[in-house]
Amino acid sequence: MNQNQEEFLSGFVAIIGPTNVGKSTLLNNLLRTKVSIVTPKPQTTRNRVLGIYHGDGFQIIFVDTPGIHSYVKTLLNKTMIDTAISAIKDVDLILLMIDAQNPDDPEVEKIIEKMHKFKKPAILLINKIDLIRKTDLLPMIDEYKDKYPFEAIVPISALNGDGLDLLLKEIKKHLKPGPMYYPEDMKTDQPKEFLIAEIIREKIFFFTKQEIPYSCAVDVEFVQKDPEKDMIIISAKIYVETNSQKKIIIGQSGSMIKKIGQAAREELEFVFGKKVYLDLFVRVQKNWTKDPSALRRLGYRA
Repeated sequence: MNQNQEEFLSGFVAIIGPTNVGKSTLLNNLLRTKVSIVTPKPQTTRNRVLGIYHGDGFQIIFVDTPGIHSYVKTLLNKTMIDTAISAIKDVDLILLMIDAQNPDDPEVEKIIEKMHKFKKPAILLINKIDLIRKTDLLPMIDEYKDKYPFEAIVPISALNGDGLDLLLKEIKKHLKPGPMYYPEDMKTDQPKEFLIAEIIREKIFFFTKQEIPYSCAVDVEFVQKDPEKDMIIISAKIYVETNSQKKIIIGQSGSMIKKIGQAAREELEFVFGKKVYLDLFVRVQKNWTKDPSALRRLGYRA
């Protein structure tokens, strides 16, 4: 692109909000590709996930963050919240997302309190408007417009794409002359190993219940290409905290690990456009969610 720095616009934009409001769905739909995993369960996103939107003469670097919540049970929870809060400090614009079905979520008030400390420009996103009556929307907007000096309030459906064009126009107003931080063919800064681990973890969220998904971490040991078979060979370990959790992940006669592996392999084949051989192992790492060294080894900032 023959744009000099004065003509080109760029900026960093954090997507923040309570758990399970649709932040990752928004990022994936804006980029029209999957860079952040999505499940129906809260606290799915654990890391800061960066997504790059390339426009005509501009670039938006989105930072998807873990849901901000008050209930801190483990060191992992704390690192997730710290990751989200640090994103507020480092960006040019904040997108605060709320759930239209739960506009009075007390967690939102606490997030807005933190936003007041940093005094960053922000846009309020009211998500899931397809699931409420239109008459409920105006009172919601009236309620929130006095809680923070929002630059704009944009009702959206992250899942259906409603309002996303308007959102991009509003974001563009806050971009400043600056460099193209990433090449045009990049959609995320995360390595392929991160996406592989996240897709495997996503399937664990879908197929297991209660505390199991929150006690699992995935470590990709290696990714190798087999040119002769036109195949990618992946080996990954699933870490859990107890032997009983290991038994659940493996399942009777290996049924659960087979289900997780098959679903992950099918999606990875779609992502890479090649056949994938996926080898999964389950290991017990006691109390890894509370152990700083284990968290760091598994890719979490502790």
